Amino acid sequence: ARVAVAVMGLMLPMPWKARAMPPHPPPPQSKLPPPEQLLYFGVLFGVLGALKLMQKAAPDGAARWLPSQQRKRAYEIWVLSYSVVWMGCFAIIIVRQLYESFDAASYAIVCGTLASPLLLQPLLYPLESSASPLSEHHATRAQLWVFIFGFIGNYWYTHYFYCVLQARYTMPAWRLNDVPIAMYLATHFYFSSYHVFSNLVLRRVLTGYAPGWRRSMLFVWVIVVLSYSMAFMETLTISHFPYYDFEDREKAYTLGSAFYGIYFIVSFPVYFALDEVEASAPSKSGADLVRPTRQADSLLSVSFSSLGSGMLVLLLLDLTRLSCAGVPLHIGGKLFEVTACGS
Repeated sequence: ARVAVAVMGLMLPMPWKARAMPPHPPPPQSKLPPPEQLLYFGVLFGVLGALKLMQKAAPDGAARWLPSQQRKRAYEIWVLSYSVVWMGCFAIIIVRQLYESFDAASYAIVCGTLASPLLLQPLLYPLESSASPLSEHHATRAQLWVFIFGFIGNYWYTHYFYCVLQARYTMPAWRLNDVPIAMYLATHFYFSSYHVFSNLVLRRVLTGYAPGWRRSMLFVWVIVVLSYSMAFMETLTISHFPYYDFEDREKAYTLGSAFYGIYFIVSFPVYFALDEVEASAPSKSGADLVRPTRQADSLLSVSFSSLGSGMLVLLLLDLTRLSCAGVPLHIGGKLFEVTACGS
């Protein structure tokens, strides 16, 4: 009987048990981005400055960062406020190296705890009138959109980083399709904040400048700059976490940031249009780049919007893989598995 119990213990992983922590991989020689990164940002912001000089200002008082409609304004203020909380928690974990004592369950619990306030807020603390259906609350719709897009990103897009950049997660983890479940959870609060930050800037562009082709060009270029900058900043900050490793860190900063930025080139304008019923006055030509979604759109329509954005990102990633890297795509994950540190 004791032999049978011992064999069963070897066959059935018990992820809730603490694991011994082997030493983490040796750090790279330098965590700083390559010098040519300054050139890339110089071009991005140089073009941005030139396009800004071409603009005609909107009437006084028209420019705004936050939405004028209360339902979306309250949600964005809430996400901005909560962003300070989760960023502060992550900063403490990284600076004090608390992750060194984490096992697979700890990672999932920490990230799940930080994601829960955003996911549960529409149910437990609605920001809109209780008389309106929950499906019409902007917070519900925004959280659904981000959840679907973030899940697709982890389930599919992560494997492009594994193949093209030879990236890997080496901490102990519960994994879904070879991606730590903690990353699915962490992505939710990361992306919730990123997309609200983007909304502020895009709204400022559309309300601060006169409609026309000049503003349309600025709008497009701002999306490019925001996408690359946010992708780069995340790559830079995560470099202090030793359990996310790249074969070539310089390539991760340059090509990797552009690769990651593809997510946001698609998602930022699509998410911005969600319930943005007063984004701007239509231009004379009627050719506005952002078409607001109707307030009456169902949650199914919101889901289709996020799913469609996810499919477009997947196509762009694969075209980039074939044209820039030429490496084969291999997805060898399992439905669920538990991996130890260094795996």
